[in-house]
Amino acid sequence: MQKKTLEELINALEQEMVHLGYTEGSMNFYRRRWKMLIQFAQEKGENYFSEKLGIDFVEKYFSIFEKDFNQKLSQSETQELRIIRMIGDFQLHNTVLRRYYKHKEILTDPFFIEVSGRFKQYCKDKDYSNVTIDHYVKQSARFMDYLSSQKVKECKDINVTLINNYIKTLASYTYKTVEQNICSLRAFFRFLLENGEINTDLASKTPMVQARKQTRIPSVWTEEELKKLIAAIDRGSPKGKRDYAIILMACCLGLRCTDIKNLKMENFHWEDKVLVFTQSKTRQPLTLPLTPEVGWAVIDYLKYGRPKINTPYLFVKHIAPFGPFSEGDHLNQIIKRYMELAHIPSLKKRRGMHSLRHTLASVLLEKDTPLSTISDILGHLDTDSTAVYLKVDIIKLKECSIDFKEVLNHE
Repeated sequence: MQKKTLEELINALEQEMVHLGYTEGSMNFYRRRWKMLIQFAQEKGENYFSEKLGIDFVEKYFSIFEKDFNQKLSQSETQELRIIRMIGDFQLHNTVLRRYYKHKEILTDPFFIEVSGRFKQYCKDKDYSNVTIDHYVKQSARFMDYLSSQKVKECKDINVTLINNYIKTLASYTYKTVEQNICSLRAFFRFLLENGEINTDLASKTPMVQARKQTRIPSVWTEEELKKLIAAIDRGSPKGKRDYAIILMACCLGLRCTDIKNLKMENFHWEDKVLVFTQSKTRQPLTLPLTPEVGWAVIDYLKYGRPKINTPYLFVKHIAPFGPFSEGDHLNQIIKRYMELAHIPSLKKRRGMHSLRHTLASVLLEKDTPLSTISDILGHLDTDSTAVYLKVDIIKLKECSIDFKEVLNHE
């Protein structure tokens, strides 16, 4: 394919952004910057866009130097830098990356909208969890939106090259995000094959990322950090009573965020002192002992903290409109608030609700709890999922280290 000149590249980018629904105000801003860039390129005798040209441009006009790119920039500086990066991405991938979807729905092509609707029903028929369905549908929709940007009109025209090129557009995302996207694509391709939309098993040909999540060390809290976090909660306020009970559910019982949000009154078997529910992720039933600390925290919230609203869910929002938490709410804002109040540094580690679940696994491991028992408590289907927590127990890892002197003596 013949390389586009800078003006040709910008004209094509403009058409794509209009197609994506960028407002006229935003487009006028971009057009002013593009005009400046074209004039700058002409002064330097450049006909084509390059990374160096973009860097020189923002350095001259906006005093944003290359050494500053990875530091925290102001909103206006970030916007100026995005203009250059967008041109570079479009030159490389012929699409707008990290695009801002101006419409509630990602797809605009009627054909792909219909396919997406059938894929969603397919996922429901497979009895996937609501969270999984949401991931699969949204991420497959972004892939179909990419197909539209590449002028692909039918599913039968999808090929491995297109798939690989789309995956390349995810290069700057985290491992987890890339993995989620690839899993979504595989499910989507299986649906297309089973429904006769494609004739090739693209799912088996879709490459997986090289790393695995088991290579990462889970984020855990120290005992001192947990004490500070809990001490920062105002347990005398209704919201504090709720947050205290939620945090205990995560760090004492190891519940997933979604399961905490889905808890209902009927899940508490007070006479037997157990919590019985079906896990949202695995769809497997789980029974956990209701410890006194957790039980009394829940009772305190029910009697003196919970708003009087008609919903079966235990935990609800404390600002209007009152009601259950949304599916997309991961409750991380609760952790972040109390970390700030307790002056606990984040240290660039993930410190959301799930990290409290990691911490419980770590504590149980330190107490020599068998891996199979930890797996049962966390609701894992097999111990392979639980084994990732072995890496957080440094003492146990040291016991497994190799004595090189002993090895040498046996040679």
